[in-house]
Amino acid sequence: MAMTGAVIRGQRSLLRQIREAVQRGAPAQDRLDMVVRIIARSMVAEVCSLYMRRSGGEMELFATEGLDPLAVHLTRMRPGEGLVGEIMRLGRPLNLADAPNHPAFSYRPETGEDPYHAFLGVPLLRGGRAIGVLVVQNRTERVYTEDEVEDVQIIAMVLAEMVAGELISEDELSGVEIAPHRSERLKGARFADGLALGVAVLHEPPVAPSKLLADDVVAEEAKLTQAISSLQAQLDEMLEGQHGLVEASYEVLDTYRMFAHDRGWNRSLQDAVRNGLTAEAAVERVRSEHRARLGQARDPYLRERLHDFEDLADRLLRHLAGDGHVARELPEDAILIARNLGPADLLEYDRHKLKGLLLEEGSSASHAAIVARALDIPCVGRLDGLRDRVTEGDPVIVDAETGEAYLRPRLDVVQAIRSRIEVRSQRRAEFAKLRDTPAFTRDGVKVTLLMNAGLDVDLEILGETGAEGIGLFRTEFQFMVAEELPRFNAQTALYSRVLDAAGGLPVTFRTLDLGGDKVLPYLEAEREENPALGWRAIRMGLDRPALLRLQLRALIAAARGRALRIMFPLVASVDEFRAARALVDHEVAWAQRRGRPAPARLDVGAMIEAPSLIWHLDALLPMTDFVSVGTNDLLQYLFAADRGNARMADRYDPLSPPALRVLAEIQKACADTGTPVSVCGEMAGRPLEAFTLVALGYERLSMPPAGIGPVKQMVLSCDREAAHRGVSALIRGTGGSVRNEIETLARKLYLSV
Repeated sequence: MAMTGAVIRGQRSLLRQIREAVQRGAPAQDRLDMVVRIIARSMVAEVCSLYMRRSGGEMELFATEGLDPLAVHLTRMRPGEGLVGEIMRLGRPLNLADAPNHPAFSYRPETGEDPYHAFLGVPLLRGGRAIGVLVVQNRTERVYTEDEVEDVQIIAMVLAEMVAGELISEDELSGVEIAPHRSERLKGARFADGLALGVAVLHEPPVAPSKLLADDVVAEEAKLTQAISSLQAQLDEMLEGQHGLVEASYEVLDTYRMFAHDRGWNRSLQDAVRNGLTAEAAVERVRSEHRARLGQARDPYLRERLHDFEDLADRLLRHLAGDGHVARELPEDAILIARNLGPADLLEYDRHKLKGLLLEEGSSASHAAIVARALDIPCVGRLDGLRDRVTEGDPVIVDAETGEAYLRPRLDVVQAIRSRIEVRSQRRAEFAKLRDTPAFTRDGVKVTLLMNAGLDVDLEILGETGAEGIGLFRTEFQFMVAEELPRFNAQTALYSRVLDAAGGLPVTFRTLDLGGDKVLPYLEAEREENPALGWRAIRMGLDRPALLRLQLRALIAAARGRALRIMFPLVASVDEFRAARALVDHEVAWAQRRGRPAPARLDVGAMIEAPSLIWHLDALLPMTDFVSVGTNDLLQYLFAADRGNARMADRYDPLSPPALRVLAEIQKACADTGTPVSVCGEMAGRPLEAFTLVALGYERLSMPPAGIGPVKQMVLSCDREAAHRGVSALIRGTGGSVRNEIETLARKLYLSV
């Protein structure tokens, strides 16, 4: 409900009095005492008390009008204790007619609060964190009105900023926890290997409001309305595929649009402005309320909604500031902090200054993780609560060897990480010396090491890695970082550059692996109950043959008489491969009829990712020129465990008897038919898993660039026959994983894995 002009003027007068009290040249305690007196007088409250959060988590009474002044700095409550602790826990106001009868009430005799029944407590929110509680009390049993609650909330918001900005440097407040400052270690999941030490940079950080109180409420409301309209229009355009976020799926964009048009969200923003806040302060206030309310939710759906509102608030603030598309400068050692990223987001940053990446969400198979591995940027994900625990500029460590992040690390931790970084640097130098050394095992078996790619930047480092070709080129990346469907000439140009950069080395192009979590905003797609098992990859290509034929035509044109290898993803049946291969033959014939050169050699293969193919290899393999095992999808389908779901991350291990038996069966079937087979999943790039694959008989491994050196070093020290005997025995085990046993076997064979 909009406030009258008289009420707004009275509120603005009160806030000016508070600001003047805070800015007085008196000790901090005197100023806080003055503030609670002003608030008590204005609210006609018999008690006004201010509690602040100490660095240890305790809530301490810092100032009071009405309670015993001797209780100041004496009364403390542990986290979650008393009504103040309940407000901190909930992150929202508590309005009680009879406080002593509330279950959470904690009686403190030193305060002398016995006579007071009416209680209104409001959290001081800053950056979504409760840093204190403002309380007013009266003797009479009554519930405070909505207008009174609104008044105290605005006072608390302004007071939080004043305390943080103008009082925090005072000695009396030196122990108040305005922002996290203690060293923390967060356990997550390793997405891209490596170590990095640098300073935190928040991805698309909110634009902090420089002014909280509006001079002209009508003008601020008009400004907010214009910004919301601009945001809504932008999101509508994104959804239509005309402009915008290339990484976001239709569903995410649709959710953004739904919230941007949500009447409740809009009304909350408008009410905050009508109550005297600037448009920017209104966004921050509503954001903090959502953080505090939904941040405690255990329901994953509700927590996801919080992230949606967070991103939406950031976008609205940038619209208000008029700099929504301004490129950001990075410090020299930047560690990017984000909830999640799309591939285009990461590519927009200076890769020479970006040293590491920390994510709250995502998976090792997410687009951000794949790009991070391609760029050799250490990345750790699934760090719960990361954004609320780190401040821009904080020193940060990315330990993607153990899947951990260190926020504001201690000196001894920094020294240890620097030592490990130096060791890794030395190991890289050793790997570089092996670049031109063929990968033969000690007993003379040649293992071909190939590189996974998908970006132009990958082509620049192909020669540096010592890779013998590109075993998997992900063609969908070109589509994911474009604002519209890439045309024939654009596709042909990219594939030509790839073949030119390979310089005669083999390149295997995987056709579009879209769908699932890789839905493009410029392609219409229906939302599915289970997109990982839905309309994706080769299924989409066969149902939209024009899209697949255009890509095949571009690949054939790019080859220009050179060798060409084409591979189809997620083939689940022999009929699918037969139909896909027929399209290839059709396009080759089409080119020849027009006098265009056919590839000098054309190999067409399939990715084995669907378990259904395992029991139909006898029919599939004679039709193919080669196959490649995509262990990422194959194992998630085999174990019915979503690899992108944090709760499923530990549900299966690739080094378990079921997984190894399947891989052994595929290898044997290929060996019996003479079909070349490679592995291009994540297993191939990790030395211990690669050791196991070599032991199973695989001799072609394709991996991220950073994995080639460590895997080659492993191969050179490996006795394949001895490894085969040991792993074959372990496959017959009955446990859920034989990782430890395989690691012991590898070490016995003098391998460093």
